[in-house]
Amino acid sequence: MKAFSSMVRDPSFIFLVIAFGIFTSLPASARLGAPIDSEARARFVALQVSAMQNVTAPQKKLPAPLPTSWKSRVRVPITAYSSDVGQTDATPFITASGTHVRDGIVAANFLPIGTKVKMPELYGDKVFTVEDRMNARYGMAMDIWMPDRQSAKKFGRKHVEVVVLK
Repeated sequence: MKAFSSMVRDPSFIFLVIAFGIFTSLPASARLGAPIDSEARARFVALQVSAMQNVTAPQKKLPAPLPTSWKSRVRVPITAYSSDVGQTDATPFITASGTHVRDGIVAANFLPIGTKVKMPELYGDKVFTVEDRMNARYGMAMDIWMPDRQSAKKFGRKHVEVVVLK
């Protein structure tokens, strides 16, 4: 039963079931290779398009920021990045908010742009601003901008408590 339930959730299985339903709903003459009238063809194409839209997932969307009722303290993994094309996009010195990179900038997908945060364990009372985004696959994580790649590599990965100020 477990194997069947996991198979039913698989998008390719769902697509096959829908395609089979579309195929069997066509008139027998259409299934045998006879010419299809334009109305039947239009219905068939519309069914195919709607079936494909149901099984495709949207891409390149960042997670929605957390609601304002979110905790003011959260422990997240923190890494560092520099303005290197291999670590960013084609505009390595421009943040997602449109500003130039500088000391005090962090990238995070789980907080709105402009949010002020502190990392007391690492930087005491220094305030950072969320002005950049990370790859969509990183939900609850944060990146600190560093001026060079060596500093970013030296920073490594740390799990730190972040205090959300705004």
